Amino acid sequence: MIEWSEEQTRLRDGLTPWFEKFAAQYDRYDAAAEFPRGPWEAVRDSGLLRLPFGEEWGGLGQSLLTTMYVLDALGYGCRNGGLNFSVTTHMVSTGVPLQRFGSAALKRRYLPAVCDGSLIGAHAISEPDAGSDMMNMRTTAARDGDTYVLRGSKTFVSNGPVAGLVVVYARTDAAAGPLGVSAFLLRRDTPGLAFGSPIAKMGLKSSPFCEIFLDDCRVPADALIGREGSGFLILDHVMRWEILCSFAVTLGEMRRRLERCVAYAKERRAFGQPIGGFQAVSHKIVDMRIGVESAHKWLYDTAEKHTRGQHITADLAMAKRVVSEANVASALSAVQIFGGNGYTAEYGLEQELRNAVAGTIYSGTSEIQSSRIAATLGL
Repeated sequence: MIEWSEEQTRLRDGLTPWFEKFAAQYDRYDAAAEFPRGPWEAVRDSGLLRLPFGEEWGGLGQSLLTTMYVLDALGYGCRNGGLNFSVTTHMVSTGVPLQRFGSAALKRRYLPAVCDGSLIGAHAISEPDAGSDMMNMRTTAARDGDTYVLRGSKTFVSNGPVAGLVVVYARTDAAAGPLGVSAFLLRRDTPGLAFGSPIAKMGLKSSPFCEIFLDDCRVPADALIGREGSGFLILDHVMRWEILCSFAVTLGEMRRRLERCVAYAKERRAFGQPIGGFQAVSHKIVDMRIGVESAHKWLYDTAEKHTRGQHITADLAMAKRVVSEANVASALSAVQIFGGNGYTAEYGLEQELRNAVAGTIYSGTSEIQSSRIAATLGL
């Protein structure tokens, strides 16, 4: 059981006054599939984006656990699930690899803008034919003097339509296997880099994504993040942070949903009594509570092991499956508990269910997580 310090609690509680601004018109942004510019500015003003970055770049210098603890509160307090997803993508998929692996020059040039959110970060790894299978990645980056020339395309680029910076993974050596992939940081205005239209999707609609196209896209050699061939190492580090941080947000969303269902089950009456008195309803809520507690334990226990330098491949995969699937079950139960009201857009639960499904897909599908767990068993 983690005992949070006064400073950690203060950081977490400091978000509370911002929640109304973060969630402003969340239903309208979802219905319009529009990035919430006003709420993003509020996120910038709150200092949330600065959490895990060094003070020398304008950050707050907080640990992974503290960052998760605050993001957990974000999920609880902000009902704009798309905005929450864009926040974690920006921080974790762009800022974290830049801070951990980027050169001093890259950090000086871009980390202050990542910390204050003036340049929104995006993440480009999936491809139309290969998905997230890096071994079959077709996007290439060829060295040409003091530049690299990138050719290929990416899809499902989170934050792509609004991004000022994009981390692009590309193959730099076709014969080097896992050591043949590298990561690059590209500005939006890089010649040869083009962005497709936003892709319509089921949920997380206020967090836009798109395809990007790299047509003889020439970047300076110092756009390389880390060493050439270190793309797998960088992505592994990013995935650990991405799963732990994005699903800390999910945990907060699950806690808020549980509280709503408990309150509704006490107030809503049917057949002469509160619906919470019916076992069919109360047991759904019990399952939601178990899901919340299981998610909390898996996420924070795994994060503690990571912080201690322990091996977490299986733990991370299990945490991802447990939390993402518990979230879908929780959202579906909430719709059922609210009945006809739950099916309407007014109550926001159908939106939460649509958003929840994405968690079983992004950061590696449930099936991929099962394969990783099986591999650790020698299967």
